[in-house]
Amino acid sequence: MSKSEEKTFASLGIIEPLCKACEQCKYKTPTEIQAEAIPWALQGRDIIGLAQTGSGKTAAFALPILQALWEAPQQLFACVLAPTRELAYQISESIESLGSIIGVRCTVIVGGMDMMSQAIALSKKPHIIVATPGRLQDHLENTKGFSLRNLKYLVMDEADKLLDMDFGPVIDKILKVIPKERNTFLFSATMTTKVAKLQRASLMNPVKVEVSSKYSTVSTLLQYYLFFPFKHKDCYLVYLCNELAGNSIIIFTRTCNDTQRLTLILRNLGFPAIPLHGQLSQTKRLGSLNKFKAGNRNILVATDVASRGLDIPLVDVVINFDIPANSKDYIHRVGRTARAGRSGKSITLVTQYDVELLQRIEHVIGKKMDLFPIGSKDDVMLLQERVGEAQRIVTLEMKEQQQKKGSKRIRSEGNDDDFRDREDRDIIISNKLGKKAKKIRR
Repeated sequence: MSKSEEKTFASLGIIEPLCKACEQCKYKTPTEIQAEAIPWALQGRDIIGLAQTGSGKTAAFALPILQALWEAPQQLFACVLAPTRELAYQISESIESLGSIIGVRCTVIVGGMDMMSQAIALSKKPHIIVATPGRLQDHLENTKGFSLRNLKYLVMDEADKLLDMDFGPVIDKILKVIPKERNTFLFSATMTTKVAKLQRASLMNPVKVEVSSKYSTVSTLLQYYLFFPFKHKDCYLVYLCNELAGNSIIIFTRTCNDTQRLTLILRNLGFPAIPLHGQLSQTKRLGSLNKFKAGNRNILVATDVASRGLDIPLVDVVINFDIPANSKDYIHRVGRTARAGRSGKSITLVTQYDVELLQRIEHVIGKKMDLFPIGSKDDVMLLQERVGEAQRIVTLEMKEQQQKKGSKRIRSEGNDDDFRDREDRDIIISNKLGKKAKKIRR
C-alpha cells in the first residue's frame, strides 16, 4: 500500500464537498489512521481503529458518516460516545466544521448541563448526537419521544477510557435500545481486554485498523525528567514556569485539590494560570479550556480530565507535576503536545518516591528520558522564599473557601430539615382529615 502522504481525501473515495471542507479545516493529506480506516468505512464495514493519540481519529470516523448522511439524509443518523464532556464538545466542533458545507446539525448531550434545554435540542432531531454515556442513558429513559430506533452509525471514541471509567453497564443498556442493523466504529489508543470484550458484543465482522504499537509516543516529542527532593516540588515547578515563560504549558496533577492549589500559587506569583478539573461546573470547565485555546492564559493546570483526546493547538510543553500511576495515562498526557507532526516537550517531575514509576514508564515507551538542563540548584532555591510565602497565602485562602462552603451546606441542610418537618406535618394533617372524612361517611 502506498504511503498516506501520496494519498488525497478524494483518492480515498471522499466526495468533492467534503474534500473542500477538509481543505478549509487545513487537513492537507490523510493521516495514517484516516488512510487505512476511511476506505473500509465507505464500504459499510464495522471498524476497530487503534491509533496513538493525536493521529486524527475524529476525521477518520466523521468523514464516512458525513458522506453517508449526504447520500441518505436522516434525522438522528449517528451517535458518538465520548468519555469526557470536553472531548464531546471538541468532537462536535470537528464534525460541525467538516459538515458545515452540507448543513449538518450536531447536538452535545453531557452531564453538568440543563436536562430540559437538552431535551428541547433533541426534540429538534439533529443529524448527529455527541454524548457522554450516562447523560445519553438518562435521556433515553426519561425524555418523552426521544429514541435511537433508526440510528445508522454508532461511534465509541477513546473506548479504553470509556470502559476504565466504569461506563460498561451504561453502554450495555444503550446497545440494547439501538438497532442491531447499524455500522459501529470503535476507536481506542490501546487494546485492553475490556475493549476486546466490548468489540465482541457490539461489532459485526469488523476490520481491525492498527497504526500504532501497543503503547507509543510520537517521534517529534522530546521527553525529559527533573530529579529533586519532594519538599522542593512546588519550587521546581515555579522555576520551570519562569524558564519556559512565553510557551503554552499544560501542568498535569493527580488531584483536584492540587490543581486548585497550584493555580492559586502560580497566580500569586504573577503567572497567567487557569484550572481545569472535575469539581468545576461545566461552564467553568469550558471557560477555562476556551481561554487556554484562545491564548488568553498560557498555563493550564489540569487533572486527567484534560489528558484524553483534547486537541489544543500549539501546546509547547506538558509538565507532569505528579507522575501518573498508569503508563497509559502518561502517553495520553504527553500526547497533548507534539500533535499533527509538530514538535513539543514533556517534563516529568521526579522525587525520591517516584523513581520506580519513572522506570516503568521508560520501559513501556521503550526509551530513556533525558535530564532536563537547568542552571545550578542555587538558582532554583533563590525562589524558595517567594514560593513559601505564596504557599502560606494560598493555604489560608483555600481554608477560608472550604469554611464558606461548609457554612453554606449547613444552611441549606437546615432548610431541608425545615422543609421535611413541614412536609411530615402536612402528611399527618392530611391523614387525620382522611380518617375524619371516613367516619363522617359511615
